Amino acid sequence: MEQRPYLSVIIPAFDEAHRIERSLQDVTRYLERRPFPSEVIVVDDGSRDATAAIVCAFAETWRSERVSVRLLRNERNFGKGYSVRRGFLNARGEIVLFTDADLSTPIAEAERLLQLIENEGADVAFGSRGLDRRFILKSPSRLRQWAGRIFNLLMRALTGLPFKDTQCGFKAYRRDPLRLIFQSQRIFGFGFDVEILYLARKCGLRLRETPVLWAHAEGTKVRMGRDAWRMALDLLRIRMNDWLGRYASLEAEQAAARKGSTSLPRSVSRVDEIS
Repeated sequence: MEQRPYLSVIIPAFDEAHRIERSLQDVTRYLERRPFPSEVIVVDDGSRDATAAIVCAFAETWRSERVSVRLLRNERNFGKGYSVRRGFLNARGEIVLFTDADLSTPIAEAERLLQLIENEGADVAFGSRGLDRRFILKSPSRLRQWAGRIFNLLMRALTGLPFKDTQCGFKAYRRDPLRLIFQSQRIFGFGFDVEILYLARKCGLRLRETPVLWAHAEGTKVRMGRDAWRMALDLLRIRMNDWLGRYASLEAEQAAARKGSTSLPRSVSRVDEIS
């Protein structure tokens, strides 16, 4: 009988044919060394290149009893937020981690997030480039750095979230308490990270931000013009959705779900078992 995975790794991918195989090799080799069963789910967001074919070929040749690889393919390009949401809702692991396809944060940094979830009771643990600049191995251009700072200031002002960096593509979630939140998600572009964190905090979940190693990767899909404006508009949409009561039922549903849920046992830490 196939073991249910403990960790699900979601990789949203759009036109990543030039590096997706290398990224899959890195992720699967890392997971093979862990003491628990895992799964990797690549969500191809309507790529125009050979991304889907490469993932399918990798999945067909990959042989492991403890780490599975599968592909979900969107009919067209819906956005990163849509792809992460689809991967999350199809994941089977107790903990779901998403990472960018370029692995700008090395997959081994997952240990930091798992420790926060298992040992400190976080429901969401996410990597940050804003807490300790010593963790940044390669910086982006000055223009991108300034754009990131301005976005963070707007994010704090409009949402009240106190975090230094919400946009690092490296986050882990407890699947059960976050399921309703992802089902309630309305932002499907690059601004989805803020919406998920906003809703999680609104529902009283435990959020932890931690520095992670990060290196700017060339070929990022975030364009400084149109995408930057869309992300700013997404912040306004989140506030508007809240003001209009579009998240109103979530808190009640979340409270009811939490009463009947069971948390991961604190007496056994799978992170502690890792050599």
